[in-house]
Amino acid sequence: MNRSPRKEREWKEREARILEVARRLLMEHGYLGLKMDQIAAEMEYSKGTIYQHFSSKEDVIMELAAQTIEKRLELMARASEYKGRPRERIAALGVAVELFVRRFADYFRVEQIIRADSIREKAAQERQEKLTACELRCMGIVSGIVRDGIAAGDLTLPEFLTPEQLTFGMWSLSFGGSSIIVTGQLGELGVEEPFQAIINNIQMLLDGLNWKPLSYETDYPQTMERIAEEMFSDLLDDARTP
Repeated sequence: MNRSPRKEREWKEREARILEVARRLLMEHGYLGLKMDQIAAEMEYSKGTIYQHFSSKEDVIMELAAQTIEKRLELMARASEYKGRPRERIAALGVAVELFVRRFADYFRVEQIIRADSIREKAAQERQEKLTACELRCMGIVSGIVRDGIAAGDLTLPEFLTPEQLTFGMWSLSFGGSSIIVTGQLGELGVEEPFQAIINNIQMLLDGLNWKPLSYETDYPQTMERIAEEMFSDLLDDARTP
């Protein structure tokens, strides 16, 4: 559909407002409680206007999930530019992901919802493809650094493990741990610093693969603190514990 520049701007502004309202309602009521007519009522629009933008609530949630991954991708891309050895750049990604979960907790919860419920197959194909493309770019940043580590001679993977599989392992630890952090009271279970626990487990995984420099050869906590100050100072004041 061809629109004038003004109409296109108005369309994008309205869609952004729809997503803002939908994100809040999703956090309040969950996937099953989110209704298209509820979004319309909150915005004082007709339901037909909402359907001009999104054909179903699954489409709305998929777009929210794409926003989530795009935001995380933005931080990961920034972290990947850190001037250090490949394993130090992996540490920079750890800083980025932790700040993302702390600073954008509502975004992260949307991603939890889409992975917990069978939403993807109910959404339009183009929205599924958009989300998949965002995920592939995130995976590509990490697996690219793994390959840099191999090329630099800092890492030799066993034959049974590919860069993508190692990336998946780190992603599993990070996403799984973060999901538990934002939904549970880990202090009661004896886990006082859960984000640090995630980092420690990833460091032990990389030490087990003999990825240089090893954790006892470099002060990674100090490195990560420096990375946060140098590359993410704009987010530190706003970061909050979920």
